[in-house]
Amino acid sequence: MNVYHLLSFQIKVLNSENWLSSPGVIGTFILAFIVLFLGIFILIKRLNGYVDLLKKNTKNLAEEEFQRRLINLDEKQVDAILNQRKQGFKGEEKQTALLTKTVKNSGFIKKIIDPKNPLFDEKTKSTITIKISNELKEIIVWYLGAAVFWLVFGTLVGQYIGMKFIWPEMDSISWLSFGRLRPVHTNTVFWGWASLAMIGLGHYVVARTSNREIFSYKRSKIAFWLLNLSVVLGNLFLMAGVNNGGGEYREYIWPIMFLFAIGLLITFFNFYKTVATRKISEIYISNWFILASLIWTIVLTVIGYFPDYQNGLGETVIQGYYMHQGVGMWFMTFTLGLVYYFLPSTLNKPIYSYSLGVLAFWTQMLFYTLIGTHHFVFSPLPWWLQTVAIVFSAGMFIPVFAGSTNFLMTMRGSWNHISKSYVLPFFLVGVVFYFVGSVQGSFQAFRYTNYLWHFTDFNVAHSHMTMYGIITFLMWGCMYAILPKITGNEPSQNLVGSHFWLAFIGLIAYMVSLMAGGTLKGLSWIEGNPFIESVILMKNYWVWRAVGGSLMFISHLIFGYNFYLMVRKKNEMLLPLSDDSVLEKQNLHTQSN
Repeated sequence: MNVYHLLSFQIKVLNSENWLSSPGVIGTFILAFIVLFLGIFILIKRLNGYVDLLKKNTKNLAEEEFQRRLINLDEKQVDAILNQRKQGFKGEEKQTALLTKTVKNSGFIKKIIDPKNPLFDEKTKSTITIKISNELKEIIVWYLGAAVFWLVFGTLVGQYIGMKFIWPEMDSISWLSFGRLRPVHTNTVFWGWASLAMIGLGHYVVARTSNREIFSYKRSKIAFWLLNLSVVLGNLFLMAGVNNGGGEYREYIWPIMFLFAIGLLITFFNFYKTVATRKISEIYISNWFILASLIWTIVLTVIGYFPDYQNGLGETVIQGYYMHQGVGMWFMTFTLGLVYYFLPSTLNKPIYSYSLGVLAFWTQMLFYTLIGTHHFVFSPLPWWLQTVAIVFSAGMFIPVFAGSTNFLMTMRGSWNHISKSYVLPFFLVGVVFYFVGSVQGSFQAFRYTNYLWHFTDFNVAHSHMTMYGIITFLMWGCMYAILPKITGNEPSQNLVGSHFWLAFIGLIAYMVSLMAGGTLKGLSWIEGNPFIESVILMKNYWVWRAVGGSLMFISHLIFGYNFYLMVRKKNEMLLPLSDDSVLEKQNLHTQSN
């Protein structure tokens, strides 16, 4: 009874007045400006590179025009021009000598390189190729190819149901209804796109950091077919109306998720044996994250589907645990492990701080495990459990700040890469969204912001901020970083740029529209207005949601074509790694089990 009165009192004191003064709201506004600043920063760097290119082309054209005119001049005119150039050169030489106090035989100083800055800042894009075994290359292409297919298919479904917000009467077919297609979209991009992309890239990282072949490619292929089969069967059952009930992200029935769990078990055993039989003494930090994510997700699958937990409020507690652990301990943890390898290797420099990586790892393991209940603040769940979830959500500031600082400090001094290729922009967007999305999630766990935003469209914006802004952008960065090096094929920078900007601008439009609309919807609920009013006020925001989603989907089609360009040829790579590479060339003759 005391708890009931406490809940009633808390809800009564929450109102729509002075909502802008809430710390969580203020913090979210600041984070939104960080994202906008990020887009402007990348755009300026790219424009600077484009301007430099135009200047270079203009200079070349001027030289060509001068050469063309020089041919048509007579001998006296040529001598006059050369004499003018000679006099100008002598004057320039005298001026330089005075400024630099040079002595005889000294040259012109065109640029002073600060030794604190890495020399590779001035290099053009890397043309180095990495020789790996055909078996490893095949597995990577298999997993990533399937992931790309599921990305296009899953977001095609998302695009269709997004249009239904504007035209709800588009069809009257039961298996195309919103209630059936929405879990098809979420589960496909979760278990199809992101999971397969992570595991495919994980094969490369585990092999390279262990300096040996994957323990068993046969097991990798078995896991590949099990994981894909679970997504195919799961979607067919969902569209037929057969599901696991109201548990978000666990709509697949248990026999289908059992196939997925077996695939994860095989993958974990394969990766573990590879690391256990490594040819170097240290276990690189990436393998900590990758193996931990596999262990947690296997445990998560068992708990999420174990029958004894699926009764009454117990199912609510497990639902909060399951969906947040799925994002945090599977997708986030695995992806961070990939970034700890691909980001420093792409920049050809070590990670800024191994200690920060260890701090981020253990605090992630500690705080992420008990934050799921913040999705059910002001529910009939125990008040102490809600409070623990809020406190642990605030504790997530530690791993997020540690990880973000580590990645951004690794990028420090390498910003010129932004103007040379789009690999670093993908990583930069992913890292900034890792900070912004995670911190915003902690702000949203506070009681007032939770009361304002939860169960509105704002939550959809937050989920895309994390699963798309963090996971998907980082996956793209990893794929663009490694595929050209193992296949020898690189897509056009114009196509990669089109992919980047359409996805980034589409995400911003999607995110901002739903955050603004979700805020108005939450205020409408707090003021006690009829529910239908909150539906009507969302109409224009859903239009912008569809616009943003359309841009994102088009970018996925371009990405699919870019992937095809990167893997279409099966050339044998003959160039080994350079001596100063991050890792030694792996032993290609290690026996696979």
